[in-house]
Amino acid sequence: MSRSTNLQKLTIAMPKGRIFEESLVFLEQAGLKVTQDLKDTRKLIIPVEDSHLEFILAKPTDVPTYVQYGVADVGVVGKDVLLEEERDVYELLDLQIGYCRMMVAGLPDFSPSEYPRVATKYPRIASRYFREQGQQVEVIKLNGSVELAPLIGLAERIVDIVSTGQTLRENGLVELEHICEITTRLIANRASYRMKSEAVDDIAQKFLQVIPKSPAGKR
Repeated sequence: MSRSTNLQKLTIAMPKGRIFEESLVFLEQAGLKVTQDLKDTRKLIIPVEDSHLEFILAKPTDVPTYVQYGVADVGVVGKDVLLEEERDVYELLDLQIGYCRMMVAGLPDFSPSEYPRVATKYPRIASRYFREQGQQVEVIKLNGSVELAPLIGLAERIVDIVSTGQTLRENGLVELEHICEITTRLIANRASYRMKSEAVDDIAQKFLQVIPKSPAGKR
């Protein structure tokens, strides 16, 4: 009997969205056999046959919440979400996938006013960054395309994740300041980390074997 058959059931929260497909490839490389096509299914809870694993498909911003409150034992999530949500979870591994940058961007002729407005999907990250820079700004929370804000005069700058920079360029914006680099992380519920330590360690070791030597964006 293999070691994995004796492990406790482990629920993994997986994010739909930006890093989903790259995370699926990572799971396959780690030897986790998902019996259904997670890309096409409408199911939100997916057990893996002949395994101790179960997946929850969730909105990325909800993954740390599910993990903190124990409905998921571990989760796969971007560092941007962790920084913004500030949930009480263990950050176990940097999976070195889903590489991008958190940037301040704006129009090339940007000239800061006395109390500039900044549009972003990440109000906590933005507020913390500008506070650390000693700058007073008004942060405006947006849920859609933040690149629109400088073009229509809603805000002078934006804070957003940037991968290739193509969206910025197509809208006439430029990168102004680098906040931090973003990659995908494996996180764990604190109680699960203790009570299901063997199962959590098993999944972490599988992931550890296939972590790239450097983030995709830096190769």
